[in-house]
Amino acid sequence: QVQLVESGGGTVQAGGSLRLSCAASGRTFSGYTMGWFRQASGKEREFVATISPSGGTTDYADSVKGRFTISRDNAKSILYLQMNSLEPEDTAVYYCAQGRWGRSSAAFFYWGEGTLVTVSS
Repeated sequence: QVQLVESGGGTVQAGGSLRLSCAASGRTFSGYTMGWFRQASGKEREFVATISPSGGTTDYADSVKGRFTISRDNAKSILYLQMNSLEPEDTAVYYCAQGRWGRSSAAFFYWGEGTLVTVSS
């Protein structure tokens, strides 16, 4: 059974930074694509970023490109999301997920419980 546990969420002022982490257990972390999604209150879950199993290829939503960086440490089985220049529109619950390459949530098999990020103006 795969377990994904996010951490690092919190409240930050606009323009600030946060780093989210996702600790994975249960199967070979390095063999799978990982992704970050987010869901704001009253909105559908949306794609944020994804990273290939080796970490060599990444993809970002246009709304976060240039501000967010996804990375992974396969030796520690941890996924990261560095978020800079945060905007109030980034306020959401952030989820990490494990699965196949793609931007659709349907490509991901396992999900964490989420961590809340609040950006104040």
